Parts: sequence; C-alpha cells; structure tokens
Amino acid sequence: MGKKGLLVFLGALTLLIMSLAGCGQEQEEKADYYIYYLNKERTQNVPVAYEPQSDSDEEIVGDMIARLSENPGSVDYQKPLVGNLRILNWTLENRQLQLYFGSEYYQMDSVTEVLCRAAVVRTLIQVSSVDSISFYVGDAPLMDENGKPVGVMTAESFIENPGEQINSIQTATITLYFANAEGTGLIQEVQEQHYNSNISLEKLVMEQLLKGPISGNGQSAIPAGTKLISVSVLDGVCFVNLDEGFLNQNYEIDEGVVIYSIVNSLVELSNVNKVQISVNGDTSITYREKFSLAAVYERNLDYMAPAEEPSQEPGAETGENGNGEEAQNGEGQGE
Repeated sequence: MGKKGLLVFLGALTLLIMSLAGCGQEQEEKADYYIYYLNKERTQNVPVAYEPQSDSDEEIVGDMIARLSENPGSVDYQKPLVGNLRILNWTLENRQLQLYFGSEYYQMDSVTEVLCRAAVVRTLIQVSSVDSISFYVGDAPLMDENGKPVGVMTAESFIENPGEQINSIQTATITLYFANAEGTGLIQEVQEQHYNSNISLEKLVMEQLLKGPISGNGQSAIPAGTKLISVSVLDGVCFVNLDEGFLNQNYEIDEGVVIYSIVNSLVELSNVNKVQISVNGDTSITYREKFSLAAVYERNLDYMAPAEEPSQEPGAETGENGNGEEAQNGEGQGE
C-alpha cells in the first residue's frame, strides 16, 4: 500500500471510529429519566440521562432536587438552580408536588427564571407519582411579573425547547362559553388573546374561563375560587383537573351550564374533540347528582341561551295596526 493509500485508509478508519463513538453516545443518552440543565449560553434546557438509585418515588424526587442544585461537571451545561438558589423544602401529597424556595428566587432575570422553572418541572414531573407541581417563595405562591400567581404546572406548561421561544408572544382567537346573567344558559364570547408561547391553548382557554367574560356580559360559570391543577390533551380528549373549589355549589347557575361552559369552550380548539373533568384527579364524583365525571363529554349547544328578542315595533303591545287603529280580534283572519 502506497503512502497515499495509507492516508486514505487511516482517514476512513478515523471516520468509522468517530461514527461508532457517536452512536454509542446517542445510545447512552436514551434513558427512563433525565435531569434538565441549562446550556452554557442559558438559552435552553438540556436533558442529561439519569439513573435513579432507588425504587422509591420520594427518594427519587429528593435525589433529583439535589442534582438540580449541583454543578453538572460539564462545561456544556449549567445547573438550573443558579447561584445560591435552593429548594428549601418540599411536600408530595395527592400526586401534587409543592416546592419551597427562598427569596433569592426573585433575583433571577425573567429569561433565566422561566428556564429554571421549566428545567425543574420537566425533571420532577417524570416521577410517576407526580402529576403537578407548585412553586412557593417563602410561604406564598410564586407570582409572575404582573403580580399574579403562576399556579400549578405540568409538563404541558412548557414547550419542547422553551429557550428558543422564551420571549415569543403569540396571538390567538379563542371562542369561550360563559353563563348568562341568570345562570340559565350559555352565551358565546370571542376573545383575541396575547399569550406566552410557553403555555398551551387549552390552558389559556381554562384560565380565561376562570377569569370570566371581558365584555361585561354574563359571568363565569365555574364556581368562584376554583383553581386549575392541570390540563392536557391525549388523542383528542382534553383532561381537565380542577381542585375541590369546583364542588362549591352555586345553585344560581344550572349544572349543565357549568359543565358545558368548559366542554364547549375546549372543543372549539382544533386538537380537542371530547373533554373529561376531574377534581383532584378523581373522576368517581357525580357533579350535583346529574353529571358523572367518569363520562367523557362532547360539544352540546342545547344549553345556549336564546337570542334576545328584537324590540317590538311601536303599537305591537297595544294591538294597534299600522294606521293607529285597533285591530279587531278574529276579524280578517281565515274562517
């Protein structure tokens, strides 16, 4: 083999070794669990394979929290709990994980904060007994830049690569169904909403339903004080998990109006065909002795409030004809 042939052979061998090494790395990255870190530019989350050392979900949560606070040992990514930020305490009850941070949390800039929050949620939501996660700073719920509670979060609360669209504000036109003033029927309201791309449209719909109409017409059909725990879509079915506030009885609003305010609003979305509602994850409840939460509901417009009657022409109530003369009952009608 000549010198030139030897160089070609060595080059091909090098490429083969690099290719095999790359395949090995890809296989090593496939895992049942990941810890989500920040990339070195702090623009997106980076998943790193993680193998738990315990079968206990609570021990896995504790170990994941510890790792989120530690330097990952690579120049390619950083810990999401930046600086001295730590999770000081946590509780896991009824599949809801509550995380408690110190005041350092509010020292993060807005981009880092969302990336940090996404990394923590996406890491811990993988644990099988964790359905939703809430953040607290001290004893108070985490507030957003507008002074409103961030609320309960799930994996669906964040887009796949939140760093890529972290400041992306999108506009959506959503159709919502609220209770009329009497609580006897549904009225439709179309809203144009500007929202952060880190939340799903189904969550946006539920948040606006809880807030009530912006037009001043009607009212929210959902009992006051109800909180959204989670909302997700699978195979066209939207699963809405509300807290126990949903069971507060407001008999001034028809129970069908309450149910179909949620169902009809969500089914307006292109990816939703049916809706199932639960309370703290429980679907064995019958809502106000009529609507089983074990059922999956489809759109139903039978609860729409009738359109307002047009105002009557002058004289209509008095029975006068167009010439101001009183019509005679029975006269001029078919005999």
